[in-house]
Amino acid sequence: MGITGNVVIKDGQVINISHIYSLNFRIAKEIIGCSEKILPYILNLNENTIYNTIILSPPGRGKTTLLRDTIRSISNGLQEYKFAGINVGVVDERAEIAAMYKGIPQNDLGKRTDILDSISKDVGMKMLVRSMNPKVVAADEIGTKEDVDAINYAVTSGVKGLFTAHGSNLNDIMLNPILNKLYELGIIEKIILIDNNRNTNLIFDKYK
Repeated sequence: MGITGNVVIKDGQVINISHIYSLNFRIAKEIIGCSEKILPYILNLNENTIYNTIILSPPGRGKTTLLRDTIRSISNGLQEYKFAGINVGVVDERAEIAAMYKGIPQNDLGKRTDILDSISKDVGMKMLVRSMNPKVVAADEIGTKEDVDAINYAVTSGVKGLFTAHGSNLNDIMLNPILNKLYELGIIEKIILIDNNRNTNLIFDKYK
């Protein structure tokens, strides 16, 4: 839930919001099958994994919904692609991807998916790599230096990444001083953009 109003800060940290002005209720919703159009772009069939992928769009266009269904698809496996299901580790920092309730995901993230709920993305990714043997780690809305460091740690440990980020085009990635580091390091292999009509387009392919 998003909240606006008078923010109370102590020692540089937000400790309260008083005199609430508005609320934005974000309800986790799954759309089974919505990832079908992007799967041909991101599946690495030769190695039975995915390419390091970022799903890009401004707020409100369905990044998390697309991420959720992609996780489900690669976790369960895809018979039409002869793609065996793989272990996916999800860091659900704001409990929007899985919508966990008492340790049980309310959304379908697949049968080979492990979820860390309500933990920072950078700490969660490192925990998953060290202890859960993921083939892919996934997280929503990356954008801090710590996120990039954790992604670099995961990738150099032999794990692929599936993430979302805010932006309207490839230039936004290049101008973002944090996300651009992933590009400069050669980590990003594919970028999928959700446009204003909610169509999905491959706007970056490292191998073309």
